[in-house]
Amino acid sequence: MERPSHIFRHLGPNWYASIMGTGIVANAAATLEVRVTGLRAFATAVWIVDAFLLVALTAAWAIHWLVFTEHALGHGRDPATAQFYGAPPMAMLTVGTGTALLGGPILGQHLALASDWVLWTVGTVTGLLSAAVVPYRMFTRHQIRPGDTFATWMMPVVPPMVSAATGAVLIPHIATAQGRLDMLLACLAMFGLSAVAAVVMLTLVWSRLVYHKVGPAGMVPTLWIVLGPLGQSITAINLLRVAAHGALPAADATAMSVAALLYGIAVWGFAMLWMALAAAITLRTIRSGMPFALTWWSFTFPVGTVVTGTNALAVTAGSLLLARVAVGLYGFLVVAWGVTALGTLRNSWCGKLFLPASASVSAAAGSEPATPAPGAAAVAGSGF
Repeated sequence: MERPSHIFRHLGPNWYASIMGTGIVANAAATLEVRVTGLRAFATAVWIVDAFLLVALTAAWAIHWLVFTEHALGHGRDPATAQFYGAPPMAMLTVGTGTALLGGPILGQHLALASDWVLWTVGTVTGLLSAAVVPYRMFTRHQIRPGDTFATWMMPVVPPMVSAATGAVLIPHIATAQGRLDMLLACLAMFGLSAVAAVVMLTLVWSRLVYHKVGPAGMVPTLWIVLGPLGQSITAINLLRVAAHGALPAADATAMSVAALLYGIAVWGFAMLWMALAAAITLRTIRSGMPFALTWWSFTFPVGTVVTGTNALAVTAGSLLLARVAVGLYGFLVVAWGVTALGTLRNSWCGKLFLPASASVSAAAGSEPATPAPGAAAVAGSGF
């Protein structure tokens, strides 16, 4: 097991992916249309664990910044690790929504909503900073080659989409009509910001796969990240169309419902295509050996957004078939979460996930330190 100082030394923002992946298990369960005995109790338990993990990880990350400041600054300078500054905002937004959906009976409805507002505000502000600052540094500072492109590039631009989806939960609790309208417009603007940026990133990822192929085995799970903006955008637009009925004139709200259905079903179709491609590549890689790393959390939050998106689309369309598909996808999500959580606990206990990038890659491969591609080493080696 690693010494305590080593645990904090290399603790990057990518660790917040575990909070995202755990939180979406709770949130997706809370929103499913199909009810199962004990499901809400399970969701509440997962949310409690996730809230504790958010506090614990944030405290550990604060120690990392205070004691190992140069290492912390180095994460922002690294073109691969910097992408994961989108993870802390999404972790806060996920836990905040879980608090609003599940925390009422424990905290009281007023405190649960107040907590969600705080986490949503902080998560949204830091998420907008992530969406602007990380690309800016990519454009002006980072040295990047075409082969260094990975789906992780979507991480810093997805938080505003998560803010749009989670903000929809808060709109009905705003007292004034003007406040509800302003919040709806802000969420729609963040939806557009993230959606357009994600399309640009998706084009780059597709191009990289065509010309540079799949890449290192440890990076294969990150292909599932593409599902994140797809599923979250379906969730956002279909939740916002519900909120629109309390913020827009009736005719405009009806038009938005039609737009949400058309957008949602079209994007859902592409999400199913990408899921099939990602699954095929993942199975192919598993057969040849895919070492455990925090990249495996890519199997959780992105799939969870497809669950919530499918469920929200089922409500909009009144489709029992889509509701059943959402339940099936949720089953896959729970299995993926369980496997990844156990792998994280096991590899954390033995210290592998706290090693620096090059050492972690070598440990996973069972060989002497090599010189892997910079992006692959930083991401796969440091955990996500």
